[in-house]
Amino acid sequence: MTRFILFQRDDCHLCDLALGVLASAGFPEFESAFIDGDDALEQIYGARVPVLRDAQLDVELDWPFDIASVRALAAHG
Repeated sequence: MTRFILFQRDDCHLCDLALGVLASAGFPEFESAFIDGDDALEQIYGARVPVLRDAQLDVELDWPFDIASVRALAAHG
């Protein structure tokens, strides 16, 4: 199981920005979960995407996040 999950939508400008932050931070491997068409995920994340989740620590970072906050998240655990 992947530790980190980025919840996002198709054609989402903020999600593209979040991907850029993760790349700039040298963030470790993560899974992308697209919430479009998934009623359960839409209900949880619909107004919040992009959201970066650490499944191991059960912690989520809502957008906007920055390089420092994602590096701090990756360093825990």
